[in-house]
Amino acid sequence: MFPHPSARSHRRRITAIATSVLLAASLAACTSTGKTEPPAPTTESHPPSGPVPAGLERFYGQSLSWADCAPYATSEDARSAFQAKDIQCARLTVPLDYAKPAGDTITLGLLRRKATDAGSRIGSLVVNPGGPGASGMVAAAGLIKPVTSTGLGKRFDLVGFDPRGIGASQPAIHCLTDAERDADRADDSETDGSPAGVLKQEAQEKDFAAKCAQRTEDGTGMLANVGTRDVAKDLDVLRSVLGDQKLTYLGYSYGTRIGSAYAEAFPRNVRAMVLDGAVDPEQDAVESLVAQGQGFGTAFTQFAKWCTAQQDCALGGDAGGAVKAFQDLTRPLIDFPVPVGDGRKLSYEDATTGVIQALYQESLWDTLNTGLNELKQQRGATLEKLADIYNERDSTGKYGTTQDAFTAIRCVDDPRVTDPAVILKAQEEYVKVAPFLDDGRPASAARDACAFWPVPNTSEPHVPNVEGLAKTLVISTTNDPATPYQAGVNLAKGLKGALLTYEGTQHTVFLQGVKCVDEAGTDYLVDGTVPPDGKRCSGQ
Repeated sequence: MFPHPSARSHRRRITAIATSVLLAASLAACTSTGKTEPPAPTTESHPPSGPVPAGLERFYGQSLSWADCAPYATSEDARSAFQAKDIQCARLTVPLDYAKPAGDTITLGLLRRKATDAGSRIGSLVVNPGGPGASGMVAAAGLIKPVTSTGLGKRFDLVGFDPRGIGASQPAIHCLTDAERDADRADDSETDGSPAGVLKQEAQEKDFAAKCAQRTEDGTGMLANVGTRDVAKDLDVLRSVLGDQKLTYLGYSYGTRIGSAYAEAFPRNVRAMVLDGAVDPEQDAVESLVAQGQGFGTAFTQFAKWCTAQQDCALGGDAGGAVKAFQDLTRPLIDFPVPVGDGRKLSYEDATTGVIQALYQESLWDTLNTGLNELKQQRGATLEKLADIYNERDSTGKYGTTQDAFTAIRCVDDPRVTDPAVILKAQEEYVKVAPFLDDGRPASAARDACAFWPVPNTSEPHVPNVEGLAKTLVISTTNDPATPYQAGVNLAKGLKGALLTYEGTQHTVFLQGVKCVDEAGTDYLVDGTVPPDGKRCSGQ
């Protein structure tokens, strides 16, 4: 899974992406061994746990029917992940609009793997992998292997949820058809900053916003209530229904914003909270975009240093010339895309999306170099595959819901940006800090879909008010390409929590094989041991 300045295009998106790759977890999920028999179906109920907001009693005390996860799979990744052993799935019912609890309801998909040591069970560890738009059910299934022999697997039920509008949750956000998304990815017209180009881009963005309202069940009602404000309320319902007096939570990337929103709305309901790959609580959309660009620029520099030390580096042997070498390889795709088979062609957007996907983890740098070497030979299969992974396009050409949900959520989580001068400046600043993504053409001041969104925003960046909150743990990586290190510093300060620093180049790190980080996070979640001030980890 994913992030760069544009889920739909590099030049049109003013809202920055903050998505967790969770590569190790995804690979673990996708390499599970054979289908196993699920535990027998069970129905569980608890009286409401902890304080219950007025009018929500029936939601806080509802029963859950746990059964086979197969019917919940909405993608190839989910079908593979849901073959994991000893998991069950259920649906949680929540209000569509919390201001009208007696009105329409929606459901959220849940996945659970129970604690292996029932006698020492603490409660549930609820996981969200970020996005916004990523499946927490798939992420939880992928984390089973890393936690199995640890205190987390022994003492916590591992619970993943698909937030409202996402994955197995119903209804799902739906904007583009599979064919329309293929066409959108192949269209590099967003590189045209001329007045005519801006008009065309804005027409496309306005059409996208209209299609989201038309094609999503409950239309604007769903879009108006799909934001993080409402996900935080869903999370408190889930806490109660699972039987936990207080929430134990693990949030990656944009999942840290969910954690921050929950901590502000329900500070006294938090037991422990690990937030890894933080979104800065105060940055607006423009500031976040530029900061993220700087992160990707740094990650590309690190990749270039590694690559130019290899004999077969596609960028040559001079790290100082890597940006130009990269641009010379990719810019021609704007006018001359490379065929990749099945009638598809590698566009400039897809090539740079594939590169961004690979910059999330050093483990993908070899693959990235292979893809760039292929491009030198006018072949694009590897970069197209990386872009497909980012966009959740499976082998049959079917797309997941993440990209549609990403836009819908970001459009209500932040104030819209409509000033062309601000947009133009942001694009210009972006390519200054991430010059490898400079396509060599004038920047576009086109407004994105959020400028035409049919409902207003329901949240905005701010320092959370968290009086009474238990000590939280924020993990931040020094060369994180998607959520810069300083964002973690700022979130820890805003939440009055502890900061754990990882010295590395990747997006998120907890439960991905770094012993120092994994031990510190596990000790904190299990028994509340907070790492000492200034704690730093490096290596594996």
